[in-house]
Amino acid sequence: MRYRTLGSSDLQVSEISLGSWLTYSGGIEADATRACTEAAFDAGINFFDTANVYGRGAAETAWGEILSAHPRDSYILATKVWGPMSDDPADKGLSPAQIAKQIDASLTRLKTDYVDLYQAHRFDPSVPIEDTIEAFQKVVEQGKARYLGFSEWTPEQIQAAIDIAGPDLFVSSQPQYSMLWQAPEAEVFGLCAANGISQIVWSPLAQGVLTGKYKPGQPVPEGSRFASAEMAVSQDLVYSDATLEAVQRLVPVAEEAGMSMATLALAWVLRRGEVASAITGASRPEQVHANAAASGVKLSDDLLAAVDQALGDVPVTEPTLAPSAQAGVKHR
Repeated sequence: MRYRTLGSSDLQVSEISLGSWLTYSGGIEADATRACTEAAFDAGINFFDTANVYGRGAAETAWGEILSAHPRDSYILATKVWGPMSDDPADKGLSPAQIAKQIDASLTRLKTDYVDLYQAHRFDPSVPIEDTIEAFQKVVEQGKARYLGFSEWTPEQIQAAIDIAGPDLFVSSQPQYSMLWQAPEAEVFGLCAANGISQIVWSPLAQGVLTGKYKPGQPVPEGSRFASAEMAVSQDLVYSDATLEAVQRLVPVAEEAGMSMATLALAWVLRRGEVASAITGASRPEQVHANAAASGVKLSDDLLAAVDQALGDVPVTEPTLAPSAQAGVKHR
């Protein structure tokens, strides 16, 4: 496993990391969650990414049980705040009161005194950005988080935060990024790189579509992510006949290069120096090890050109507002 520096921080994160979005929040059982997490340690993965909203605390609770058995300095832990945590319509967002409440609840579930990275899961345009920034800064001052990040903010929102608090406020950006979803390259990568902010990307395998296991015109395989109602909630982002056909055109490209589809897809994401880590999901330990094998794999220019040709005009390349994201910035 190779490691990259996370933005302007002193954190060295594994190029492949383990996330818990659709899996450890209830999609798979506790024994499988434990097995995948232990497999991550075995593979040299040191970066674990979760969020309070995943299963409304379920994913954090699961990892609190498992990770707390390991020395705290042996892993880098990231969580997020913003999503709805109860049926109370006020129990969400990035108000100072909500951030203060949710960091404490996350730490309790995660059985730790601090997280290494605390992230705004989306931007909250209903709250003055100055209030949100000060609340996050307070979390760091209190020692409850070492560093701050954000997920799926627009360039306008990123720039507004930098203008207020400087480039050292955030060390990471977490966008969706894969061969099929290249939108962040257009604006977000450059803006963040100019301000010392790394990308830690979600869905680099396009929720498993880039493994090639889903075939055009065929039912989804039994036991796969999209066969589970709990784990298929964001299927529409990446799943269409056009994307499935493009992925099948990639299969011979990967075979000729002597690598698996997953390795090709993850190495493609990691070809960019702006990307510190690719966050992968896994429901079985062997998937964790297979994903970890992509670390350090270099893709030739000829291979990258073959990938572009196979994909054609299918990938999303224009700046695109992320699911659940809202544009705009409110000032006080």
